[in-house]
Amino acid sequence: MVEPNFDHLCRMTDDRGTFEHARYGEPRRGLGYCTDDMARVLVVAARESLPAPRVRDLARTSLRFLIAAQDLEGRYRNRLNRRGRWEDAPALEDCWGRSIWGLGTAVSHSDDAWLREVAAQELERALPQRSPYLRAVAFAALGAAELLSVEPHHRGAHALLTDAADGMAPPCANAAWPWPEARLRYANAVLPEAMIAAGAALGRPMLLQHGLDLLAWLLDHETVDSHLSVTPAGGAGPGDIRPAFDQQPIEVAALADACARAASVDGDRRWVDGLGAAEAWFLGDNDGQHVMWDPGSGGGFDGLTPGGPNLNQGTESTLALLSTLQHARRPVLASK
Repeated sequence: MVEPNFDHLCRMTDDRGTFEHARYGEPRRGLGYCTDDMARVLVVAARESLPAPRVRDLARTSLRFLIAAQDLEGRYRNRLNRRGRWEDAPALEDCWGRSIWGLGTAVSHSDDAWLREVAAQELERALPQRSPYLRAVAFAALGAAELLSVEPHHRGAHALLTDAADGMAPPCANAAWPWPEARLRYANAVLPEAMIAAGAALGRPMLLQHGLDLLAWLLDHETVDSHLSVTPAGGAGPGDIRPAFDQQPIEVAALADACARAASVDGDRRWVDGLGAAEAWFLGDNDGQHVMWDPGSGGGFDGLTPGGPNLNQGTESTLALLSTLQHARRPVLASK
């Protein structure tokens, strides 16, 4: 079993945050940082069991970044340049949803009392907001469910998760394409994962089952010849030619996240098998039979192209690798 290696992520990080892009194994400092990444850093660092001091530092650095990114109304800026200046206005896009996900994960998983307390305070401003964007809502729902797992009577988290659940697409009559969008896009598995999380937390068995069914369809759709062949960067629709490129590690990590959650509430062995397929994708069981990470640095490669891996080791890809390896290290299968 491959253990998560935080060397590269630490090398990509300075006192302000984690640089978004890399040229091979070196951070491209001039391209700055983004809140999307820092929220995911917090997710991965906070849920690491028995974290080393440097992983604790990563969690604290990411939390300080999210504090700076949030405005007084609970919205988030996403892009910070190398000089420490924000380049965009506060919004309710994915960075808002991912920040709630990161903060909720910190409250529910971190063994750092300061981190839990401050993350809980930051959530109070973010939770009352609502986003019109499907994936932003799904990420936020995950964070709200994490908070409810340790504070089951938290009103703000319950309200956000209820609103998210009420807005989730019902089952589609089209068995050939049951997906709630005309095309698969990015981080696709977060949609059924949010349904599973909301259904379990709110006691809505029909929503929970819909999420499990949709995840099963996605897992089958993105499996070819017994390995993952995930949605490419440009998305995919009915009848598109497979395999397709460029395949992004975030797709694989989203499947791993969703399968790990499904396994915690449902005893079907397919979820552990799906998690194993996600780990195997990084280790070379993919459409190109290419290893998708650097064992020396611990960095994840930025994408699978028709000619092989994109050897740049950006933060998103490295976090996707680390997240998947975390789940693979401790899969949970619920009893029937």
